[in-house]
Amino acid sequence: MRKLNAILLILLLIAAGIIIWLLVKPAPVPVPVIKEIKVGAVINLTGPASTWGQFHAKGQKEYFQYVNEVKGGVNGNKIALTVVDHAYKVPEAVKYVKKFCTSDKMDMIATWDAGSGISVKPIIQQYKVPNINYSTYQGILKPPVKYAFLPFGNYVMDCYAILEYIKTIHQLKTAPKVGLLTYNNAYGKSIHDASKEYATANNIDIVATEEFPPSALDLNTELLRLKERGAEYIFMQCLPSAIIMALKSADQANYDVPFFGTWTSTDPDFFKRGKGLIRDRMHMQFPGCLPGDGSPGMELLETLWARYKSVTKFDTAYWEGVVIGSIMERAFQRALEKFGEINSETINKALETFRDEDFGGLVPDITYSSTDHGASWKARIVQINEDQTFTPLTHFWSPGREMVRLITG
Repeated sequence: MRKLNAILLILLLIAAGIIIWLLVKPAPVPVPVIKEIKVGAVINLTGPASTWGQFHAKGQKEYFQYVNEVKGGVNGNKIALTVVDHAYKVPEAVKYVKKFCTSDKMDMIATWDAGSGISVKPIIQQYKVPNINYSTYQGILKPPVKYAFLPFGNYVMDCYAILEYIKTIHQLKTAPKVGLLTYNNAYGKSIHDASKEYATANNIDIVATEEFPPSALDLNTELLRLKERGAEYIFMQCLPSAIIMALKSADQANYDVPFFGTWTSTDPDFFKRGKGLIRDRMHMQFPGCLPGDGSPGMELLETLWARYKSVTKFDTAYWEGVVIGSIMERAFQRALEKFGEINSETINKALETFRDEDFGGLVPDITYSSTDHGASWKARIVQINEDQTFTPLTHFWSPGREMVRLITG
């Protein structure tokens, strides 16, 4: 009997132990879902100024390749990039974006130009797929802003920065006389209103506005008109091939003035075709890292150059491809950290949590919110040199909000 009681006691103790273990055992740790993060990019690979687009594609592709190969993806989730060519044609961009949003079910999309960015807004908003645009045309951010993002300060900021710099360096007591030279499309006209508004408020004289089609073969007439109107500075909004035409036409007209452009002013072909034309007269607003900065962002670019060898020195188009890729990767990380999964909705929500998001100087710190997808408002003016180098002429500053700080000595 004693033996039976002992056995029963042991059994009871075992049962009690099992019950206690079941009550206090830790909850199972969920196994992360590993998926392919699908990104679509609609880029100009064969249309006008396609070198620019080709290097955008290289930068974004190689950055994602680096993330997959070196970082193991985003917490194990590999990024799959699909690049298609719209040849700078808005209807083609609309077609591809609709496909990306429906049958391809992309998690995020990049588009290339101002016209495409505006035209695809209804599609990305209908299907709730975030889109970041390579152009920084301010019209893309007209309400409703949902799902449409810029990577850095828009063309309004460029206008303020360039005109503020011109006013600062102008040596005469009279108001500086500025001529606008732009494409006759949405991209070209993006600097018109902001430039005139800033000029009116800051004693700058916009003496002429010359527009031309992207298919123009020369700009002789436009430069002669600007010269006749007495423009002391030329502010351009056109792609690099057209800037080369403008410099040639200026020489033919014996017209020696400084030229300024937005950050879209150069591509690799620009330096090949511009030899002997660029000289020391070409400047631009450029909101990114440069060789000599010693920043982690510049070190990243150098790592990519060494690893993939598609570029051998600093190129602004390649730089922007890496910027777009970096913003997307950070959004994927935040989506996983904050919402537990990576999809178009969580990526969009994650982007809107960015507050002074630090990219190591690759690009100015980025802030997005539910009502503002403009990224940043930091600029600097640089001189473009014929040897494909860039000399900073100012420190970074917030145009219209801070005083420009020239680099001297």
